Parts: sequence; structure tokens; C-alpha cells
Amino acid sequence: MKRLLLCVLLTAVVTGCSQNHFNIPTENFAEKVRVLGIAPIIVDADSDFNYPQKDLLVALLAETNRKYEQQFVRKLKATDNFKSALLLDGDPQAIFGKLFARREKRNDAAIFYNKYFWKTDELRNYIQKNNLDAVMFIVVSGLTKPDTVTSIGQMKSMTTDFNYLIMTAQILDANGSILWEYPNFRQRLLSYDPLINLEYPDFNEAEANLATGTQVKFKTLEGIRRILEQKRKDVLLRETQEPVVYGKQFDDMISLLKYDHDKGKKPTVSVSEPPKTPQPVEQSPASPAVAPAPASSTPPAVSVPEVTRVPVLEQPPAPTDEIVPAQGSTL
Repeated sequence: MKRLLLCVLLTAVVTGCSQNHFNIPTENFAEKVRVLGIAPIIVDADSDFNYPQKDLLVALLAETNRKYEQQFVRKLKATDNFKSALLLDGDPQAIFGKLFARREKRNDAAIFYNKYFWKTDELRNYIQKNNLDAVMFIVVSGLTKPDTVTSIGQMKSMTTDFNYLIMTAQILDANGSILWEYPNFRQRLLSYDPLINLEYPDFNEAEANLATGTQVKFKTLEGIRRILEQKRKDVLLRETQEPVVYGKQFDDMISLLKYDHDKGKKPTVSVSEPPKTPQPVEQSPASPAVAPAPASSTPPAVSVPEVTRVPVLEQPPAPTDEIVPAQGSTL
């Protein structure tokens, strides 16, 4: 029974590791998408932004996107899954305005996000114009969803609707087919974190004023800037150039974009194995060589090599008797 459970667990681990996060078979994706273009990160200003200083927030996001999008492209190139992965030129808002068809606020498997749809003809022209196999769109948008926020001391919590910034992404071909998307619903365990929460419950103010209710407030613009620009630290606690918030989103996406090169090469290995069937050819010459002793059906294969070796060992003594006088007569 223990062995059976162990086998089940091992199978689950193997299948989990080899899970395909693409909407098509991985080998098909590898063959189909060799040149991938990444559009500049887009801000969907018409999405659910409840922030009082919306225009200033959108401008801040556009500035931050330009600052960090190259880091995502470098991470994507490091996977070596594409012949070419390049950041495309152009104004992201102009690209979005030309290609955007519609957006849907979705709740799939208790995951809230904005799903985007694109104009097929304009998308095809955009891909062909840039000589791409597929294009990747990354969109930052606003979204209001229910959530529970806990105080810093974990002593209080509040459940209500909060306004968030989220990041979504899609890879599409010239036909408009979604080859991959983020959030990704082909994971075994679904997870999706927003970019940041634009609001917070003011537990301290409620406690200070002995209030029965807690107010939900928007973070300040400078506070949001500091959150977006916060850098990761290395093992020695030194500040790096990689952002915490964007870096988390980029890492999540890259983990779902990696695939095993060797997995696509396995079929070629199996095709090359048949030529190894010269085994019958080796048996055919062996039969004439063993022809002198066919009577001993199975033993010949064992006895023949011994018989062939004995004469070789018996021959050296005769030459040594003849060579001894020759050595004595050397000049």
C-alpha cells in the first residue's frame, strides 16, 4: 500500500513538473512561435480606476512601465525559448487604441481579472508589419474586487471591495488565437496576485477615535510611486535595480512561459533509434562464422569464443622456442 501511495505521489510530481501552460501543445508552440514581439506595456486608462487623481496615476504608470519593460524582455530572452524576443517600438496607447476591441471583467475560478479582445485584421497587419510569428500584450488596468485586508499586527481585518492595479498578458498569433495568457488557468494550483492595492483600511484612525467603523482610504500618489519603485535586495541586503512589484509579476509570467527544449527533440531521438537495427546484420555474419559447429545449438555461442581464443594462446609458445636462440645471437 505504501508503495502504491509513493507511486501516486511521484506521478503527481512528474505530471506537475511537465505541465503545459500554453493553450496548445508545447511542441506546437515551440515550432509556431520562433520570433516573438513584445508590445510596450499598455495602461488601460478606461478600465476601473476609482483613484481621485486618475490622470496623474495613469501618467505615473506609463512612466514606470517604460522604466521596467526592458527587464521583462531580458528575462524572457534568458529562457532561450525563442529565436528572437524583441521589444517593439511605438506609443503603447496608440497601439492599444488601434488594436483594442473590447474588455471583459471576468471571475474565473474565483480569480478576478480583465480579459482583452483585439481586432483581428489590425492584429494580423501589426504582426505581419513587424515580421513576427506572434505578439505579446501586457496591460496594466484598474479592477475593483472583494478582498480581506489585515492590519499590520494581524489583530484586525476588513472584508470589502478594494480598488486594485492588476497586470494581465496574452500571446496571440496572426489569426487572433490566444496561445498563452496570464492569469494562467492551466496551472495545477491557480494563483494570481494584483500589482498593488490602491486602497487601505485605516485601522489606526478608527482605534484612535474609538470609531465603530473603519474608513477605506486611497494611498497617496507619492506613496504609490514609492511602492512601484521599491527595489529588491540581494543576499547581502544590498539594493538591486530590480523592482519588487513589477519583478514579482515578471517572474510569475516567465515561470509560465518556460518550456523544455529537449521535450520537443525527443521525437527526433526516437526516429534515429531504428537505424540501430544492424543487430540482424551482425547475426547473419555470425551464423556463417559458427557454421562449423551448428550441431550444439545453444552452447556454440559460449564455446566458440573460447575455442577461438585457445589457438591464439597456444601459438606464442612455439615462436618463443624459435626466438630464444635468435636473442642469444643478437649483435
